[in-house]
Amino acid sequence: MECLPAIDIRAGRCVRLLQGSYAKETVYGDPVELALDYVAAGASALHIVDLDAARTGEPVNRAIVLEIVRRTGVPVQHGGGIRSAGAAAEALSVGIDKVVLGTFAVEEAEATVELVRRFPGQVVIGLDHRRVVADSGSGSPAPVKREVAVRGWEEGAGLDLFDALALYEGEPVGGVVVTDIGRDGMLEGPDVDGYVELLTRTALPIVASGGVASAADLETLSSIEVEGRRLVGVVVGKALLEGRLTVGEAVAACAV
Repeated sequence: MECLPAIDIRAGRCVRLLQGSYAKETVYGDPVELALDYVAAGASALHIVDLDAARTGEPVNRAIVLEIVRRTGVPVQHGGGIRSAGAAAEALSVGIDKVVLGTFAVEEAEATVELVRRFPGQVVIGLDHRRVVADSGSGSPAPVKREVAVRGWEEGAGLDLFDALALYEGEPVGGVVVTDIGRDGMLEGPDVDGYVELLTRTALPIVASGGVASAADLETLSSIEVEGRRLVGVVVGKALLEGRLTVGEAVAACAV
């Protein structure tokens, strides 16, 4: 399971949002220096998100992302606001290893599939979701639906997580980053049962994201196995920033 330290950028600074809320932001400093520190500590790849672009579609922090690519020399997986095939292709052409498509992948699935086939292994699908109570209409307990969110997590797409996954089944995607927004930044543990269900219901390569608080959480995720299939990666953000574990400890736990 690959360890992907996360760096979220807003207004040129590394930040973390609580449960995806832009009103609940903590600033952690310079993203380039943090990236260099992570790589020096053993990170072999990075997950970089432009939060400003996620809301607006304008890549206002792209220069910082490219500086991270140039100075660290490790593969960078980059998302946030990439909402056209042209924008994705341009990002890949300037040295970004993989692009993460969220809103575009949900709203323009046909165009995204074409892009996935054009750049096999380099297009990652980002499916961020919230658990909402669906209306059963029968008076019986209402089922819980996992609704995919778009535009920087500010809007619901009206699409269930597993319906979104079905759009890309069998395609050569570089991974699917699945984030339970309710756990993001909470340091309360990952959605282990949810990832077991994902490995049971889809053959797509799944990357866990959200809730990791300790090396033990990473060891638990790394140990999940369903019919010989495991998670291919995990995004680790706030736990590293808050000193709950080091990059070295995270990488070692992912290798268990």
